[in-house]
Amino acid sequence: MAEFMLNDCSITVNSVDLSSYVTSVTLSQSADTLETTAMGDNARTFIGGLTNGTIDIDFNADFAASKTEATIYPLVGTSTAVVVKPASGSVSATNPSYTFNVIVNEWDTLNGSIGELATHSVSWQIAGAITKATS
Repeated sequence: MAEFMLNDCSITVNSVDLSSYVTSVTLSQSADTLETTAMGDNARTFIGGLTNGTIDIDFNADFAASKTEATIYPLVGTSTAVVVKPASGSVSATNPSYTFNVIVNEWDTLNGSIGELATHSVSWQIAGAITKATS
């Protein structure tokens, strides 16, 4: 897959496809850096440690059944599955899926000002490993 415009990202939360409400998504991963330097070393040495991840999503608000608010509001304080793909098509080497559980630790029930589009923004902690599938 060459460079592409991100305009068809697929995001499901708790098995509900909310892709048509997503305006921005960032899936981030990091790993701890553990120092292994010991006596006699002339330079610091390191190894990778535990991994960590977050997902940030901005949604357009919708309060109808099976939409953003009705799907996510009841999940606050729980863990739920999220699946992200760069495009809505079938999973492949050029359109991998990333599956993981998140802690729904925040939910902006309503966000916006007079005359603005109502939105929801979240930043959720990933709980456990991210599984990447290419087929």
